Amino acid sequence: MPTTPSTVDRRSADEQRRAALLRTAQDVADDLAADAIFRDRAGRPPTDEVARLREAGLPAGLTPPGPGRGADWRTGCTVIRKLSTADSSVGDVLARHYVHAWSGRFYASRHHATALEEESVREQWLWTGATSTPAPDDDTGGPDLTLQPRNTGYVLNGRRFVDTAVAVADQIVVDAVCAVTGDVLVVRISPGVPRMSIEPAHDRLGQRVVGAGEVAFDRVTVTPGQVLGRRPYDEEPTAPFTSLADPALRLALCHVGLGIVEGALTEARDLSRGGHAYRLPGADPDLFLTYGELASAAQTATAVVDRATEVMAQALDTGTQLDADEPAGIAALVATAETVTSKAALHVTARVLELADAPGLDRFWRNARVLTAHHPAAHRLRSIGEHYLNGSHRAVAAAFH
Repeated sequence: MPTTPSTVDRRSADEQRRAALLRTAQDVADDLAADAIFRDRAGRPPTDEVARLREAGLPAGLTPPGPGRGADWRTGCTVIRKLSTADSSVGDVLARHYVHAWSGRFYASRHHATALEEESVREQWLWTGATSTPAPDDDTGGPDLTLQPRNTGYVLNGRRFVDTAVAVADQIVVDAVCAVTGDVLVVRISPGVPRMSIEPAHDRLGQRVVGAGEVAFDRVTVTPGQVLGRRPYDEEPTAPFTSLADPALRLALCHVGLGIVEGALTEARDLSRGGHAYRLPGADPDLFLTYGELASAAQTATAVVDRATEVMAQALDTGTQLDADEPAGIAALVATAETVTSKAALHVTARVLELADAPGLDRFWRNARVLTAHHPAAHRLRSIGEHYLNGSHRAVAAAFH
């Protein structure tokens, strides 16, 4: 395709917008770092933090790319990592916002997705959500969320735990089983609607400022416009682009994990340089050995995550023309990135506690522990191994549930 003056101008404008977004992200990260320890101790919902994000324009900036708006995948992940280095709770909120803002592209028609994204930018919506293979309710044995058809749409019933921003988001994306057809439908709900209640999670070990909590729906009205699309379930074939939704979220959270690693190492290094650690930097070969080991672990995880990020970016750029065989390989690479990042985050954040006893240094380990707790490495490794040995698509899909 020949390069025209208009194409050059558009690329230049995109680069300027990207650079401005990265500068803004760094400014917000510096602001968050200044009182990160205090806010971690308080453990309040992220009302103030989200206000800072809105004031900086980050919810609008971190939406899928379009003409004159949004952020490409590489840029979005860079922003997430910058914020997570300063405060991984806020990075977590932003990571889930960014990926759930892609929900229209993953599940809806092109026209529907474009309209949603434009409104999201215009209104500075903050997105969150919880989509997963429908889990049985302990009391009824049925799915935790159900949709009952009505003449003008559906009514939504059930409960679902949402990991971030449950009380401050503008859109919550969930999937639910249609009680008549058995289809799994992905819908978006605006908090504050009648017969919807929120129970915030309290006294969390880590990621205390994410604003997690359980949402209860009691005959909540869902209009046709709130239905994004159908989510294949169990053995049903999934459209290649739609199948990127789960690994995209897990990959974004890898960048949160990398931010934790970078934040912990930087803070420990500054303590050592300032003479506030157990051992002074001087010429202590054991201290050099420790930092060499930790820096190598961080760089190894970064290399794997960056490779997965590049492959995911190329797939997202391809869009609905994505080859049917590509998502399984991408999912296996993301599962590998998640495994390596989780191991590095837990290792680095635990080891830095052996270097210094400074206020707030423990938050990095607590945050890493909570971020990685629900995704056992053995489960992922078995899935990666089955895909490597047998080329199994089912195995890598199972790694994300």
